[in-house]
Amino acid sequence: MRTFILILAISCGNLISAQANLNDYKYIVVPKRFDAFREANQYQTSTLVKYLLSERGFNTVYEDTLPKDLASDRCLGLWVYLLDDSSMFTTKTTLVLKDCNGADIFETQQGKSKIKEYRSAYNEAIREAMQSFKGVEYQYTGDQAPKETVTLNFKNDVRTLKNKEISERMEPKGINTDKVQQKAPKNQNPMVMQEATMENQSYKNFEPVASNIGSKNESQISVNGEIWYAQEIANGYQLVDNTPKVRMKLFKSSNENMFMAQSEDKSGMVYQKEGQWIFEYYEGEKLIQEPLNIKF
Repeated sequence: MRTFILILAISCGNLISAQANLNDYKYIVVPKRFDAFREANQYQTSTLVKYLLSERGFNTVYEDTLPKDLASDRCLGLWVYLLDDSSMFTTKTTLVLKDCNGADIFETQQGKSKIKEYRSAYNEAIREAMQSFKGVEYQYTGDQAPKETVTLNFKNDVRTLKNKEISERMEPKGINTDKVQQKAPKNQNPMVMQEATMENQSYKNFEPVASNIGSKNESQISVNGEIWYAQEIANGYQLVDNTPKVRMKLFKSSNENMFMAQSEDKSGMVYQKEGQWIFEYYEGEKLIQEPLNIKF
């Protein structure tokens, strides 16, 4: 009985210590490609780790979209490393959070999976490893702690809300813009307003956009800000978002830079023009050209 109580006390002590250490850091930075893999976001490992950390309340950002304060002072963040100790029959992963000097601040338990398919195996192993964050209630305690938890550059992770009523409920209410401007005199007319907490997710962009009035085919061009990742399938590719969810399928044609495309409710073609991928389809008699941000 005494042994059990001693083990429990040590575990609780370690948890409190780990939580105190994590609270010293404003951000957690996830790489687009872990060192254990050859390709960016292979098996959706990067998007899954970022999603699970954000779900637990951490201010999680990708390494190529660092906020200004973190870019100028990298010691505000912890950097995620994935240790892959997989064998022929078992996938084994451990997540390590390191500070700007490379010192280990937090290490999870080893997650394991015996699933044969790699994507599902890494998904299961990473989720098991993340169980080490159970009981950790993160709250940044540094000098630059925001009054509200805000995840910068979260735009691409917020899925489109088709239901207008739900979208309106998620818009931030009662924001006093005068007070906001007093607190941030350097940015009197912000071009972007966003909120990305677990309770509220909204994004407003007031940046001017180029008009397409007078185009030859009277085509409508809309910009898709999301990054979609291409996964090879038997006869082409499937494009997945950050959740990850399959958003579109591309089928090979005789031209290597042109694909027949099928999304949930549209069909057309995707082709490359001046380095930009374009999804072209018809809505009634109107030709729509939609730029896509695809990572192959």
